[in-house]
Amino acid sequence: MPEKQLNLFSASGVSQERSVPPDAKVPNILPAELDDDALLAAIPSSGLPNGPILAAEAGRRGLAEAVPVLEGYCRRFAGFGADYLVLEQVAALRGLATIGGRDAAAAVTRLIVKATVQGPTLKVAVSAAAHLGSNLPADIVPLLLGHADPEVRIDACRCARPIPIVVSALINLLDDLNEDVSVAAGCALGRMGNRVARPVLARSLRDAPSPEVIDSISQVADEDTIIRLGRLLGSTPALADAALKALDASSHPRAVQIIGNVRR
Repeated sequence: MPEKQLNLFSASGVSQERSVPPDAKVPNILPAELDDDALLAAIPSSGLPNGPILAAEAGRRGLAEAVPVLEGYCRRFAGFGADYLVLEQVAALRGLATIGGRDAAAAVTRLIVKATVQGPTLKVAVSAAAHLGSNLPADIVPLLLGHADPEVRIDACRCARPIPIVVSALINLLDDLNEDVSVAAGCALGRMGNRVARPVLARSLRDAPSPEVIDSISQVADEDTIIRLGRLLGSTPALADAALKALDASSHPRAVQIIGNVRR
C-alpha cells in the first residue's frame, strides 16, 4: 500500500486550519430559496456554515447531478481532519449516501481509496460505503477490517467480498473482543456461504436475533438453526418476515418442511 493510503487509518497528525477562519462572518444561505441548479453551483466554493447545509440539502433532494459536485467538494478538503471530523466532508458523504445509486457508491470508493478522508471522518466514509454497497478494492478492505475503531471494522465487514485475503481477515475477526464486530464478521462470512461463521451466528440468533443475522445464517444453517428460525415465526412477530424469507432461501429439508406447514 502506498504511504498516502496508510495514512488514512491513522488518527495522528497535525490539525490544519479550516478554509474559513472561525471569526469570519459568512452570510447565511437558505437552501429553500435555491433551485437545483443554483444549489449545485453554490456548493463547491462554500465553507462553514453554509457548505454542510447545502450538501445535506442536495442529498435530501436526491439529486443525481449532485454526485460529482459532492465528490469534488469532499476532495477540496483532502488532507484535513487527521484529528477531528471535517464537517464539510461529513455532509458530502452523508449526502452521497442519501442520494444512493451506483455513481454515489463509486464516488465514495474513490474518496476512500485516494485518501481524501482521514482520521475520524474515515468512519463516516466507510459507513456510507457500507450503506451504498460500494465495491472497495481487495487491498483496502483488510486494512479497514483491522482498524482500531470497532465501528469501522463493523462497516468494513459489510463491504467485504469473497476474496481469500478478505475471508482470512473476517475469520480472524470472529474472535474479536468486540461482540458486535464478531457478529458482523460472521454475517459477512454467512452471506458468502462459509460455514465457519455458523457458531457465531447461531449464538447471536439465540441471544440477540436481528434481521441481518437471520438473513446471513440462511446459507449456512444446520437443522438446529432451522428449527430456531421456525420458532421465531410464532414467538417474535417483528422478525417473522425475516425468518420466513431465510427459511424460504434455505435448501435444508427441515426448512422446506416448515415452509410447507406455514403455507398450509
